[in-house]
Amino acid sequence: MAPSQPTAADIFHYRYHHGTNLGSIFVLERWLSGSMYPSGTVGDSELDVVKASLKTSNLAATRTKWESHWSTALTDADLSYLTKTAHCNLIRLPIGWFTLGPSFCTSTAFAGDPAQVYIHAWTAVKNLIKRCHDTGIGVLIDMHALPGGANDQIHSGTSSGKAELWGNKFNLDLARKCLVFIAQEAKNMPGVAGLQLCNEAGWNANGMYDWYDSVIHGINAVNSTVPIYISDGWDFSRAIVWVQGKNTGTNPIIIDTHKYYTFSASDTSQSAQQIIGRIPHELSELDGKDGSVFDRGAVSTLVGEYSCVLAESTWGKSGDRATLTKQFGQAQSQRWQGRCSGCTFWTYKMDWMDGGDWGFKHSTDTGAVKPPHSLTMSAQDIKNAAVKAEGRMQALLDKAKKEHTDYWNKTSPGQHFEHKRFGEGWKLGWGDAKAFFRARADRIVPGGDGGDKLGFLDVWVRKRMVEAGQAKSKTAYGWEWEQGFRKGIADYYAAAGV
Repeated sequence: MAPSQPTAADIFHYRYHHGTNLGSIFVLERWLSGSMYPSGTVGDSELDVVKASLKTSNLAATRTKWESHWSTALTDADLSYLTKTAHCNLIRLPIGWFTLGPSFCTSTAFAGDPAQVYIHAWTAVKNLIKRCHDTGIGVLIDMHALPGGANDQIHSGTSSGKAELWGNKFNLDLARKCLVFIAQEAKNMPGVAGLQLCNEAGWNANGMYDWYDSVIHGINAVNSTVPIYISDGWDFSRAIVWVQGKNTGTNPIIIDTHKYYTFSASDTSQSAQQIIGRIPHELSELDGKDGSVFDRGAVSTLVGEYSCVLAESTWGKSGDRATLTKQFGQAQSQRWQGRCSGCTFWTYKMDWMDGGDWGFKHSTDTGAVKPPHSLTMSAQDIKNAAVKAEGRMQALLDKAKKEHTDYWNKTSPGQHFEHKRFGEGWKLGWGDAKAFFRARADRIVPGGDGGDKLGFLDVWVRKRMVEAGQAKSKTAYGWEWEQGFRKGIADYYAAAGV
């Protein structure tokens, strides 16, 4: 039985993601949202500010203030800007365990009155996701703040300065419960692009991968399709190897890695030109790891946070700041689009819009952050390009099959092959590329303008191989099908001019 056409959910899950974080909305950070912090607030975290507000005001007033902050986080004007100017198709949305409401706060730092502020927070999240979906933007729900903290920073929700998620059974069990709850809810929330288990886990966090296993098992039991994102814990190479071995189920597992060039001595000691020169070599850990699911397993990556910020010590060694900042952002845009499955800038909203080099809007408006070309196309341009591509399909298929057959007959004469699989794979790859590209123009997903491309290619390839009966467990010649599938996708994009 041939695999079915890609669904709307498939488009939201597997297309290339170009977008931004929406930080400091559901997990406050003082440097971004200082106006939420009453005068005299001690500490910069969500818990610090909610306690300060409860002390200087009252519960009803605090809840009203917070609910207003959530409901005005994305105005209609914001959504128009994000879709029509920035050509954004994903928002990474940081939330906390407290966002799920009082029942998830018992025996945690938010227990008592602080928890009561969040009675309607999860509803606010769902409303925001629906509004994004209706304009064609997907949302990656990022469990940014977990009980105890996946890291020791204030964006884990408290100012404890400790990462007490790891090694703490109560916190780990509660965090798992939160994530399984969200996965269950997401089954009925169109536009959820994925669920991130934690943000910026500490280096070599105790038991992190065992906990990932436990959570993935729990999520799969209630929602077998939502993509699951893991923090690489600042060890990208280790995460790659782990994910290669774990992408065997129905929920694709995707690595979230963060790229900043602002904080470490190895960055601050360099000039802007030196840092820009490093960008084309980033993510090289993927080399030899992705691109052949049949042989190596599937690995797909999102650069979940990046910015256009460089340290002042870097600028002291550099030249024209505006020109170099633009070059820095464009180098990142080019590299992320060419080497991974998507990227989300940090961040979109702050008191001090447009955010300077931390601002997605500022960096988009200056041309430092550039969307993929296909996302800038009108619906009519997409239809025209698709018609042009379709006229070349048969010739390209014949050429690809001949090249494949001739190569292997010459390289391994007399050896048994099943070249028919290559052609079958090519046809499905071509069809999938077309379906994603035309999805908005054909109103399969909302939006109208913008042509989506397959982004999370390895995990999509693996999904289609299983559906087509071409996995290694079924045939020794699935590699021919995979090569054909990938070639069909590439040929479609070349023929469509994207």
